[in-house]
Amino acid sequence: MVKVLFVCTGNICRSPTAEGVFRHLAGRAGLDGRVTAASAGTHGYHVGEPPDPRTLRAALARGVDLSSQRARRLAAADFTRFDHILAMDHGHLAQMQRLAPPGATAALRLFLDDAPGLAGREVPDPYYGGADGFEEVLDLCEAGARGLLDRLARESKFPRREHIG
Repeated sequence: MVKVLFVCTGNICRSPTAEGVFRHLAGRAGLDGRVTAASAGTHGYHVGEPPDPRTLRAALARGVDLSSQRARRLAAADFTRFDHILAMDHGHLAQMQRLAPPGATAALRLFLDDAPGLAGREVPDPYYGGADGFEEVLDLCEAGARGLLDRLARESKFPRREHIG
C-alpha cells in the first residue's frame, strides 16, 4: 500500500482537491486497495470543516466528490505514516521540512514535480479569487495526480497502466 498526503495551508481548497482527484484517478486505474490518500493543512484554521463550497462544486462538476472530507492539520506522525507528503507550494514544502521530526521517512516534495512540464511550479491558492481559480487548481491537480501515478508505476509500486485517468 502506497500512502500519499497532500498539504496546503488550511486544507479546504488545494490539498482536498489533490486528494480527491488522486483517489478518483487511482480508482479509475484499478488501484483501489493499493494506494491511499489524505490531505492536511499546515495551519489549523479550518480543522473539522468540509472543503470550501467552491472547491466542492468545481470538483463535483468533474465527477469528483469531496463532500466526505474534513480539514485537519499536519501532524508529526504523518512524517512516518505516509510514504509521500506533497506540498502545494514552496512555502508549504519549507514548513514541512522544518516540521519533519527526527526519523521521518516520508519523501517531501512539491506536488507538481511529477507532472510533465510542471516541475517546480506551485498550485496557486484560489481562495480569494473567482471560479476560474478553482478550475485551474483542478487542471493542475489532474496533471499532478497523473504524474504521481506514473512515478509510482516507474518505481514498481504497481503495474503501469496504458492510460491513467
